[in-house]
Amino acid sequence: MILEIVKYPDPVLSRPAEPVTEFDAELRKFVADMFESMYAGQGIGLAAPQVGVSKRLLVIDLSVGKEPKDKLVLINPEIISSEGRLYEEEGCLSFPDIREKVVRSAKVRIRAQNEHGKWFEMDGEDVLARCFQHEIDHVDGMLFIFRMSALKRDFVLRKIRKMQRDGKW
Repeated sequence: MILEIVKYPDPVLSRPAEPVTEFDAELRKFVADMFESMYAGQGIGLAAPQVGVSKRLLVIDLSVGKEPKDKLVLINPEIISSEGRLYEEEGCLSFPDIREKVVRSAKVRIRAQNEHGKWFEMDGEDVLARCFQHEIDHVDGMLFIFRMSALKRDFVLRKIRKMQRDGKW
């Protein structure tokens, strides 16, 4: 089932999400719905708060559905180490048509649980590292616009307000 992706300034996007404690069939169904919703939005990552659910859960697939082995489920994720810096363009399904450059770590190591509750660690570089950081920010209540310079953020927020007034947001 395709879930509705909430847009900024929905309050669920700005709150730290609650830890996942139940690893059951209902959770696995929700994970499947998250992937379906992410693919429908043509994204490579989606966090539960983006579909209005305040849980520390996210899905990532850099292949956008082309390689089933590339599907990642991160539950209760955390970044345990990072190194380097990259300044690259990002977008966000909760900010349609907004793309701006932000600074992220070039490499990160994350720790998370899978949909069965088993803990694992994983390294990511470049796009995967950026995606880990962007989606973990979502479950922490941090939005990518707050990683932009104040000038760019102000420009983006004015653009959103104009689209809201015009009924396009």
